Amino acid sequence: MGKGDRKTAKGKRYNSSYGNARLNAASKATGSASAPVAKKATKAVAKAPAKKAVKKVAAKGE
Repeated sequence: MGKGDRKTAKGKRYNSSYGNARLNAASKATGSASAPVAKKATKAVAKAPAKKAVKKVAAKGE
């Protein structure tokens, strides 16, 4: 299950080949055209401000 295994993406990269484990971006573009997928409108969620760490300073007398 490493570089020599042609069934894994790592093996395909090693052998400089493409297949089901490592799809080629160019082969996707030349394939049949499908309807574009509409993205859902997302609401901007406001995150709470990050809490700052408070350092506790020990008194000199203690």
